[in-house]
Amino acid sequence: MGANFSAIAYLIAGVFFIMALRGLSSPVTARRGNYFGIAGMVIAIVTTVLNPQILGFDLIILGLGIGAVIGTVIALRIQMTAMPQLVAAFHSLVGLAAVLVAAAAFYAPESYGIGISGQVKTASLIELSLGAVIGAITFSGSIVAFAKLQGLVTGNPLVFPGQHWLNLLIGIVIVTIGVVFVAQESVPLFWVLVGLSFVIGFLIILPIGGADMPVVVSMLNSYSGWAAAGVGFTLENTALIITGALVGSSGAILSYIMCRAMNRSFISVILGGFGGDAGAGPAAAGRGDKSAKAGSAEDAAFIMKNAGSVIIVPGYGMAVAQAQHAVREMADRLKEEGVNVRYAVHPVAGRMPGHMNVLLAEANVPYDEVFELDEINSDFSTVDVAFVIGANDVTNPAAKTDPQSPIFGMPILDVENARTVLFVKRSLSPGYAGVDNEVFYRDNTMMLFGDAKKMVEGVIKAL
Repeated sequence: MGANFSAIAYLIAGVFFIMALRGLSSPVTARRGNYFGIAGMVIAIVTTVLNPQILGFDLIILGLGIGAVIGTVIALRIQMTAMPQLVAAFHSLVGLAAVLVAAAAFYAPESYGIGISGQVKTASLIELSLGAVIGAITFSGSIVAFAKLQGLVTGNPLVFPGQHWLNLLIGIVIVTIGVVFVAQESVPLFWVLVGLSFVIGFLIILPIGGADMPVVVSMLNSYSGWAAAGVGFTLENTALIITGALVGSSGAILSYIMCRAMNRSFISVILGGFGGDAGAGPAAAGRGDKSAKAGSAEDAAFIMKNAGSVIIVPGYGMAVAQAQHAVREMADRLKEEGVNVRYAVHPVAGRMPGHMNVLLAEANVPYDEVFELDEINSDFSTVDVAFVIGANDVTNPAAKTDPQSPIFGMPILDVENARTVLFVKRSLSPGYAGVDNEVFYRDNTMMLFGDAKKMVEGVIKAL
């Protein structure tokens, strides 16, 4: 296959990847966007495999076969609630691949056309060192994110005295060693560079709490893209460069959007996130004489059946209980009774960007019934019922009223303005940020304690 044909094929693949990102920007076109992404990847893989410099296909076919089997098994078995940790795991693999490709190019530069051992092009040394550093940080950071999301380690911020100074010191050492490595082309320095990058990846993500996980997921997505772009320059592979740049830039933009949704700066997230395991006790101690009014599924069914309008607010509790299908069935029953039903989604609800939108789409909730915070927030003051299922911090008025609260300034869904608030939750425990939610104790709030799926199924039965 000629070089010109390869360049054109990679360009076509790049166009498909751009169209895929465009499609994924909306739930309505997301399926089409996935098809564009698949088409682009098939073109990129076929073009690469047909490269005349490839002398054997045994290992390539073996790798493709193993990857296809693993991917198929994961796709068939994975639950939507586990999607955030799956994304984190995939990011780690992209980072590790960048490190391995950089190492291969460094040890066998002749195979990559970047020089000979001991005389690798300076530009290529810069590219592969950057790819290795970013890839190593992505790998170890994604492992920590996976462990936190999977519950293998606590979701609380893990901090220690002098942590920021240690990170700064390691960062300076990495830059210094990188400069020396490019100048001397030293094998030991390369692996020291990679090792320190692995370490700082752990140290960056460990202090980030559960409430900041959406930012972490999108941030690691960005890192994986830049790592891929770095090795793309080393390999002189147009498809890798385009794809890496797209993923890196879109991930960075998404991280910015997530931070703005929480009214937090990207730096404040990196320097120590808030929020950890739900159910902590200190917040409960501050309730004093406040009491919450509890109700049943039958009470909720009666209230919503006689309402003119209902806004459903999904949160991570809905994901954990896998209640999205029951919620859609409940909404369908209410619409049969003439109730106007809509959904309000907060940008950082759940454990990754768009988590609630994915769950609602899986349950075939009509796209035109799902609204973002900015589109629907003003409607809570005129709605009869706000049905909150598993959301907590994103509905907490402390974000507007308590300057000392860790979530102060974060835009929230104003569910407390609804005529009646039905709040589905297992207990009165605080959310990821560890802040008690005063909506629980409002006169217009009825708490529906229990498993979200069972509670909604009870409402459906009562309807």
